Amino acid sequence: MTTSSPKYLQEDNLSEECKKLLSILPKDKGWVGSYIYNYQGFWTPPRFLQGVIAFQQQFQAEDSDIILVTTPKSGTTWLKSLLFALINRVKHPIFEPNHPLLVNNPHVLVPFLEHDLYIDGRVHDFSTFTSPKLLATHVPFASLPKSVQDSKTKLVYLCRNPRDTFISMWHFTNNLLLHHNDTNSIEEKFDLFCEGVSLYGPFWNHVLDYWKKSIEMPTKILFLMYEEIKKKPKVQLKRLAKFLECPISTEEENCGVVDEILKMCSFKNLRNLEVNTNGRFSTGEAYNLFFRKGEIGDWKNYFTTNMSDKLNHTIEEKFQGSGLKFSYV
Repeated sequence: MTTSSPKYLQEDNLSEECKKLLSILPKDKGWVGSYIYNYQGFWTPPRFLQGVIAFQQQFQAEDSDIILVTTPKSGTTWLKSLLFALINRVKHPIFEPNHPLLVNNPHVLVPFLEHDLYIDGRVHDFSTFTSPKLLATHVPFASLPKSVQDSKTKLVYLCRNPRDTFISMWHFTNNLLLHHNDTNSIEEKFDLFCEGVSLYGPFWNHVLDYWKKSIEMPTKILFLMYEEIKKKPKVQLKRLAKFLECPISTEEENCGVVDEILKMCSFKNLRNLEVNTNGRFSTGEAYNLFFRKGEIGDWKNYFTTNMSDKLNHTIEEKFQGSGLKFSYV
């Protein structure tokens, strides 16, 4: 049971309106704070809820915007770097010595809407952003602002298999809590995950909604699988570039642009950069918390047979008939 929240989740700046809303929302045990609340069918900590509402009320999407969407711990940091390098490869040639990705954390270059730009209900001015704006969110499709849903804004969705997603989330939240002399047991959090009580979960609802929308609107939503990018990075990077209407030319490929993007944005390279080794967010969390292993199949080091069977049963039930299959190795 958690006793205190990391700084970036503390509730000092909650508005009276948000506190009033929290008093009537369903709640359950939190992953990194005392409680997590169910808003519009998904679970979020109080401070992020205020950011979500401000994002919903204030953000006006433009057709040129690109928004990366994930459930937490699905490879967001990696895809932010790939997306930034790809979109900015003319403005910031991949071979330049002081490329922004070498001196900034990917979360700074591709900020979260609800966690960064609209946190504490603040009003954000986008006049300093260049076009296309590169942004990120964990918000489910049905809860996105209407302007995002109805515009030509492109959504890039990254999905990771639920077993590794859970293990990564458990480690990440425990690392945050270690600074508060606290941790979560894997059994307790696993049961909550299977019940759908996880950050921006239920996991299956989040994934399935974007999966179905990507089939309905293939020019608006690209559905990527973490494991497929790991196995065939060049193929998936070119697929991403084509979707974003900035295809990689034969000349670029011959010059090694694809190889260089993948090399610079590799988990190993990003993790070992000075900025990510020693840097911190303004709220105090270390950048290195976002670089653990990035491997496929790490769940095998933690799951019991019972855990594996239970999650298998849940996944089979939730994804039946969807056509979506997960890779675990």
